[in-house]
Amino acid sequence: MSENDNLQDADGKKEVELQNNAPQEESAPQVEETTELKNENETAEDSNNESKVDADAHSEIEASNAEDAEDESNAERHEVEEKDYHAMSMQDLAEELNRLLKHHKIQTISKQVNEIKAEFNAKFGELLEEKKEEFINDGGNEIDFYYTNDTKKLFNQLYKDYKQSISAYYKEREHNLKQNLENRLAIIEEIKGLLSVEENMGSTYKTFKELQEKWRNAGPIPRDKYNNAWNTYHHHVERFYDFLHLNNDLRDMDFKHNYDQKLKIIERAEELAKDDNVNRAFRELQVLHKLWKEELGPVAKEHREEIWERFSNATKTIHDKRQAYYADLDKAYEKNLEKKEEIIAKIQAIADDKANTHSAWQKKIKEVEALREAFFNAGKVPLKVNESTWAKFKDTVRNFNRGKNKFYKDLKKDQYENLQKKKELIKIAEENKDSDDFAVVTPLMKKIQNDWKKIGHVPRRDSDKIWKQFKNACNHYFDRMHAQRKAENQHLYDAFDKKVKLLDDLKAMELSGDNKADVENLKTRIAEWKEIGYVPQNKRYIDGKFYKAIDDAFDKLKMEKSKLEMVKFESKLENLANNDDDTRLLDNEQNFIRKKIGEVKSEITQLENNLQFFTNVDSDNPLVKDVHKNIAKHKKELETWKAKLNKIRGMYS
Repeated sequence: MSENDNLQDADGKKEVELQNNAPQEESAPQVEETTELKNENETAEDSNNESKVDADAHSEIEASNAEDAEDESNAERHEVEEKDYHAMSMQDLAEELNRLLKHHKIQTISKQVNEIKAEFNAKFGELLEEKKEEFINDGGNEIDFYYTNDTKKLFNQLYKDYKQSISAYYKEREHNLKQNLENRLAIIEEIKGLLSVEENMGSTYKTFKELQEKWRNAGPIPRDKYNNAWNTYHHHVERFYDFLHLNNDLRDMDFKHNYDQKLKIIERAEELAKDDNVNRAFRELQVLHKLWKEELGPVAKEHREEIWERFSNATKTIHDKRQAYYADLDKAYEKNLEKKEEIIAKIQAIADDKANTHSAWQKKIKEVEALREAFFNAGKVPLKVNESTWAKFKDTVRNFNRGKNKFYKDLKKDQYENLQKKKELIKIAEENKDSDDFAVVTPLMKKIQNDWKKIGHVPRRDSDKIWKQFKNACNHYFDRMHAQRKAENQHLYDAFDKKVKLLDDLKAMELSGDNKADVENLKTRIAEWKEIGYVPQNKRYIDGKFYKAIDDAFDKLKMEKSKLEMVKFESKLENLANNDDDTRLLDNEQNFIRKKIGEVKSEITQLENNLQFFTNVDSDNPLVKDVHKNIAKHKKELETWKAKLNKIRGMYS
């Protein structure tokens, strides 16, 4: 226990023995002097009690309560959620700072704000180094480098608002704390003065109780004066009770009240010692210590050691559990450290594996970004290695970025050379875009278009601009060329328009039901189609559509299949004869028909040979009948193919 701890003092364990039970003359108290007085009068019994108390358990509570003593609302700092700021991005950190400023009292968030500021500065410092390296690699002078972004500007403004608010808060509070301290010292002086009063003891006691109430309401004082002020106060309260022993009834009544209340505090502390939420238990224990110290006076001597020991034991139990909790937390931090070391090693391996293509580097960049995210999400590490781990991580990432920047610096050099090559092609395109010598310039324009595709990437900022420039020049030339050719072949386009109309009419045509009339109608349309003539080369697909529509119309006729086949074949011949390569196409068709004739003859021969296996079988046998039926079918098919062959031979005459 620290020498300024006064929990025993609250029970009057450091009593000042007064000769003849009368008060001694004292000079006006100074807080520091009073503390010295008490240390000088410490008895052997006090030393033994001191050894029973875990000093760390009480000193930690005393320090926290002293901090709260400056402002009672400062205790709300325990309710402010602590987040893993290390895992947050700069934007997230700025937003979290803004949230704290809006939803919490300014004096309760200093710890969170300091952690956020440290994390933000570390992350922005890393980004700043990357940007600086890129700036220098691009040829910039280090002395001219400057970089900021919107997130940094926002954070700076929020932190400025925090500093202004906290400064105003402390400025206003300073005067109040000093005044409250003076008031409390004056109350102590008044209590001291009661020791020399010889009037009615009941009246003196009433004045004493009023001074105690006045003390409780005197307001917060500076934290560095807190313990000494309370020690001094309790010292003189105890002296008054020693003086009061002449009137045992009044003193015993106070002792009993204090004893009952302290038992309740002890019972609650012992309940908290069983609570698994160690931080919640510790915070409530602080409140109990505050009540013990600030609200209650001493108890009878025979109970002092007993109740103090019970309260100290409960305090020590909670403290030990809390220490064990943080020990387990340290183990978790060690595991987090192992994870982060593994991540750093993986980033280093990626940095050592040099890539030589843009796609490979993009893959590596994504991998490193994922590892960076994993690093930030891995959790806290032991405080003693936090800075060194962060520095190692930054160095490894920086090493990766140097390799990346070197690759893209060299790539930019290649892209600049590509840019110059493409500009040369643009110059050629623009010089020839208005040429009328289509026979000479068209191959040239096609060549530079092909060359453009082979050159490769240029800087992104120039890519769209030069592509539009080149495309516009090429399109201008080819649009002029196509316009002239269209003018020269206008009759072909007119023919195309006519064929489109004729095709639409054919699709809309309804059959009359008279096969002969419908066939003649379709033949007439074929003749009209043929009479229209040629269309542009790139529009000749329409011929295929027309004859497909003709075939569909023929299929709707209710005619004998062989006759229908011949009608459709004649339509097909009309289409073949209408083609520029009609002789070649007719030759191909004739060869196809001959091949089919050979296949059908071979099939008939095979079927006739199969009949020899049925020499002793009755002619009414289903298998035999089926073979005869197939032979008849193929012979009829053979006649159709022969008729087609004769028809196509007639096309050559």
